[in-house]
Amino acid sequence: MNTSLTPVLDSSARAADHPVDNPELRPQLAALIQACGADPRSRPGQLIQDLLHTSLKLASDPTGLGERKLLTRSFKELRHAFRVFAGYSDTPKVSIFGSARTPADHPDYRTAVEFSKLMGQRGWLVITGAGDGIMKAGHEGPGADGSFGLSIRLPFETTANTIIAGDKKLLHFNYFFTRKLMFLSQCNAVVAFPGGFGTQDELLEALTLIQTGKSQIVPIVLLAGEGSQYWNHWHRYVSSELLGRGFISEPDTDLYYLASDPTDALAHISDFYRNYHSSRYVGNELVIRVQRPITETQLRLLNDEFGMIVKYGSISQTAALPQEGEHLALPRLTFTHTRSSFAKVRQLIDRVNQFDLENATAPVG
Repeated sequence: MNTSLTPVLDSSARAADHPVDNPELRPQLAALIQACGADPRSRPGQLIQDLLHTSLKLASDPTGLGERKLLTRSFKELRHAFRVFAGYSDTPKVSIFGSARTPADHPDYRTAVEFSKLMGQRGWLVITGAGDGIMKAGHEGPGADGSFGLSIRLPFETTANTIIAGDKKLLHFNYFFTRKLMFLSQCNAVVAFPGGFGTQDELLEALTLIQTGKSQIVPIVLLAGEGSQYWNHWHRYVSSELLGRGFISEPDTDLYYLASDPTDALAHISDFYRNYHSSRYVGNELVIRVQRPITETQLRLLNDEFGMIVKYGSISQTAALPQEGEHLALPRLTFTHTRSSFAKVRQLIDRVNQFDLENATAPVG
């Protein structure tokens, strides 16, 4: 037998007797958590205990030094970034993607300044990279006070632009995956400007995560300067090569919107939150929080139009469910979701917002 082919670790055979699974260690972990100011019996305390338990497994895992560095650095980056963003949790945010190579006199740059300024005037914060080009334009509109800068450490891009440099909301990342996680987990909208591989990577990941239900549904807007055909060409490619060949479904094209100008982009984002507030899963139920209730007639229309994404039962209008702890005063639309066709969920949200416009303009009496 060639022993060089023998696995270093048979995880299925040794998982049960992993040293950190010793029951005597659990009270020690609980005591450590309590000494650091958290209740180990609470849900947050239990999650911290799970993190410690998983980390301690590295002590006897055959993990290489490089992998341990990656785990350590990525966890530190995320922990720090979440802590900074936590101070602005109640403020809506828009993530802006685009090329670092766009010069300041380019129509795309000027459009990005105008759009980000409009969002700042509406009370939104802008999240973008910390480099030049579209990233700097995104900071120029609202200024440093209204901006987050997510810098990536690259050999050829080591400094932040002059607007965000030195600000407490400038965050530095070693890894693209941690940086992209913050872009998408913290935003209420995404706006993409023309760019290269990085811009396409960020845009397509945002679309993929929403399409597959791995991220909250938010409006994704494609915007460019006057005279640009960049997104028109992109949309034609998606329509002919992706939709035309069956790689995506028709509703998936509703996950993004081609805006004609900054005002149109702002209107599309505002319309998305006209009545829709947020959503989450509670067990098997998808709970869509709305700011104002819809009528019984409109609820029946929702069930007629979107019954294909209801696993069983029907869409109901309810109060907050007992398991929920946030936004308890808001009405809900709840149903057992099939956990598929998330683009149809986006269409449902659009329909609810359309109902709200109809209700607002309906005659009284």
